[in-house]
Amino acid sequence: MHVRSAVIDSMAYVAPPTAWSSELIEQKLAPLYKRLRLPEGRLELMTGIKERRFWDHSIKPSEASAEAGRKALERSGIDPSLIEVCIHSSVSRDMLEPATASFAHRLMGLSENVQNFDVSNACLGFVNSLSLLSSMIDSGQIKAGIVVSGENGKPLLERTIELLLEGDFTRKTIKPYFANLTIGAGAVAAVVCHESLSPNGHRILGSVCMSDTSSNELCQGDSSASASGLEMQTDSEEMLHAGVALATKTWDKFKSTFAWTNETADKVICHQVGSAHQKLLFDSLGLDHEKDFSSYHNYGNTGSAALPMTLAIAAEEGFVKTGDKLALLGIGSGLNSMMMAAEW
Repeated sequence: MHVRSAVIDSMAYVAPPTAWSSELIEQKLAPLYKRLRLPEGRLELMTGIKERRFWDHSIKPSEASAEAGRKALERSGIDPSLIEVCIHSSVSRDMLEPATASFAHRLMGLSENVQNFDVSNACLGFVNSLSLLSSMIDSGQIKAGIVVSGENGKPLLERTIELLLEGDFTRKTIKPYFANLTIGAGAVAAVVCHESLSPNGHRILGSVCMSDTSSNELCQGDSSASASGLEMQTDSEEMLHAGVALATKTWDKFKSTFAWTNETADKVICHQVGSAHQKLLFDSLGLDHEKDFSSYHNYGNTGSAALPMTLAIAAEEGFVKTGDKLALLGIGSGLNSMMMAAEW
């Protein structure tokens, strides 16, 4: 899909205040590590994740999303009264019904004329929402919208630690829970509008997507029967290889669609999983590692917020500069991959 007239006017992110190091998580799992004779430091060594961040208090996804959304609106040159659509795109939700977007909408103080709804697609929700808003702007349905994401992996991480300490696990049977130990938290938002409202906005050039739903069993999460909330299991090794295989096909489609080569993108921003994923992805796609900006070292995997948070941080730190051509490479369990071309 090529985009003609949509731009990102502003972005903002919220980093939770408290760091949980990989060392701290291993300390919490000390009885398990001792019983299975697991070497200390393996979590950071295998993932490259030094720490992830969490809120100190109980927080709803809509509250985190709305905080990022208010910051993005404050930074925007767009009058909030011009916002016509609000999309909440997180894996995390306040509840099954109503849509979490309705809570974020209220907390951001948006108009009653704003259409609000959720877009749920694992870690791809935010990128899917950017594409959807772009299409609505190109078609003339709206002039401006906002997409928000608020992810809080703390309940999942705490529940996983609880399960691992309670159960009679072996080195083999703990593997499906390993990915849960990489999950973090964060919030991000983007104001997207017609270029006429933001002449200096960051251009969305378009996106392509592909799926491999034969692999939808590789990562599955749901509410647990316990009061603790969430549980998730992942075949990390198979997920890695299936995900990169799908990304390779999507990258070929991306280059064909936009007439790009491996050298066209000045910077590449990916969904943040960990060091093994990042290395294999860049090697498989034939991309220059110097073009990569990663945030997983300090934030872990923040679900749908991971890619846009990383983009916002990269721009804030000056790694992404005005005029840069960007390849935004998203992938999520399901499996689905969406890659977006942009010009900053």
